[in-house]
Amino acid sequence: MPIQAVVFDAYGTLFDVAGAARAAAAEPGGERLAAIWPRLAEDWRRKQLEYTWLRAITRIHADFAKVTADGLDWAMEAAGLVDPALRARLLALYDALPAYSEVPAVLAALKGHGLATAILSNGAPAMLGAAVRSAGIGAHLDAVLSVEEVGVFKPDARVYSLATARFGLRPEQVLFVSSNGWDVAGASGYGFATVWVNRAGLPQDRLSHGPAHVMPDLSAIPDLARAL
Repeated sequence: MPIQAVVFDAYGTLFDVAGAARAAAAEPGGERLAAIWPRLAEDWRRKQLEYTWLRAITRIHADFAKVTADGLDWAMEAAGLVDPALRARLLALYDALPAYSEVPAVLAALKGHGLATAILSNGAPAMLGAAVRSAGIGAHLDAVLSVEEVGVFKPDARVYSLATARFGLRPEQVLFVSSNGWDVAGASGYGFATVWVNRAGLPQDRLSHGPAHVMPDLSAIPDLARAL
């Protein structure tokens, strides 16, 4: 069956998760972050993801806003930063993460080809709404789907079923795109056609399922979706 919908992960795939720390370092008074913001951003993202997995395994759910704040608290403590105002600023900047440069054109091209488009994300609805508005991409999306509808984080299969249910499609009619190898593995296991956007040139995760396609960015997604 041909692809009918292209579904994107949000954080790290459409939105640059390092953008909040980078922006804070560039603001007036951010000089102390100049040398440490990359490590801060890396630690923040790693702990954020670890907390989603641990909450899914232990079935103690909290939304992504809570998980994101907890990850930041760990990262700031690891960096020796005790600054409530900086914490608040970083969380505010996270709600307005920049989209990668190719994102608007890719989404517009997919819509021009008659394909449905959506976000399927761990993000809480309010967080996703803020990010979509900040990036100005809402007009190119048919749906913004949050794990809060099922109360568990990816890679639980119930999350991927949100996309098939929303569009009334079989898994093989959906092209799922993520920058996270573990997310792609979960989506592939569910039955989606998958693309791993490997921006950093990382090794492939050693998991039961792998990506059907690997790309360095999103630019070729419209051509691939039409070809499948």
